[in-house]
Amino acid sequence: MVHAARAPAARVTPTGHTARSHTARAPRATPLAHAAHTLKASDTAHLRYLSASGSLLLEEGQTSGTLPGKMRARVDVGSTFTGSFVTYTRYGTITGHGRATPHGSGTYESFSGTLVVTGGSGRYAHAHGTAGLYGTFDRDNYAFVVQTTGTLLY
Repeated sequence: MVHAARAPAARVTPTGHTARSHTARAPRATPLAHAAHTLKASDTAHLRYLSASGSLLLEEGQTSGTLPGKMRARVDVGSTFTGSFVTYTRYGTITGHGRATPHGSGTYESFSGTLVVTGGSGRYAHAHGTAGLYGTFDRDNYAFVVQTTGTLLY
């Protein structure tokens, strides 16, 4: 036996309009935001001196670890090391800045601080995150060995 669909019953509202009661419907599926990828990263960069303007150094070199590639950094080697960087990986770039406190004196000076990822391109277009920033600075040839350990969201 086939049943015809029933129309909702009509009722009169307090304002005199006709309203129909509807049965409850399942909520409509709404698109979810794209879930971010989370990457626990640990990398090392060996940077060599390219040029300088006062205490501002331009450095470049290879990175190895979780995100291998090439890095270019501008670093001010004042009483606190500050700088910005771009890392070129196979799947896009990662950009950010960092701040570190130098320790000791002499030819090799260690440092520690924080690195902040602020963006990028390609797979890393919406990258953000923080990392510990550690390493050594060679005052004779202006070379850096930089190590980072942290979390990247993209």
